Amino acid sequence: MAMGRIIFYEDRNFQGRSYETSSDCPELTSYLSRCNSCRVESGLFMVYEKPNFMGHQMLVRRGEYPDNQRLMGMSMSDCIRSCRLIPMHRGPFRMRIYERENFGGQMHELMDDCDNMMDRFHMSDCQSCNVMDGHWLMFEQPSYRGRMLYLRPGEYRNLRETGMSNMTRFSSIRRIMDSC
Repeated sequence: MAMGRIIFYEDRNFQGRSYETSSDCPELTSYLSRCNSCRVESGLFMVYEKPNFMGHQMLVRRGEYPDNQRLMGMSMSDCIRSCRLIPMHRGPFRMRIYERENFGGQMHELMDDCDNMMDRFHMSDCQSCNVMDGHWLMFEQPSYRGRMLYLRPGEYRNLRETGMSNMTRFSSIRRIMDSC
């Protein structure tokens, strides 16, 4: 079973030198001087504007992305510098979200999507979480809008320190499913 395959191109519209990968790549500039378009042949990937999976990030699925400036949207940079393969998850989804850092304050357990944390949990902020099962996206605005943060299984004691500069609030959460 093929996990995923993505091809990066130096220039817009799939021009210039290319680099193909089926796994995480913390530093694309090791292979290309820049990356301004990509094509996802299979699987799901998170692409990042900075090396080592930092900065603005975007989920990409099978398809063509001829212009990263449009893909990355609100980003100041139009270049992709790193990517992470999102593995297929077949099974339950489960995570706990906490109002404060280090698992403090209100706690709620999620097994499905939440389009508005304030409406559903009367929780104005989420500063830490524990992902037990599945892969998730947290969004800064309700209804899965705005910048996003990819979370894989593990403990996140301080969501402000995950590499997302200037992201101050998380308001909705969605499971990453094969059909996402």
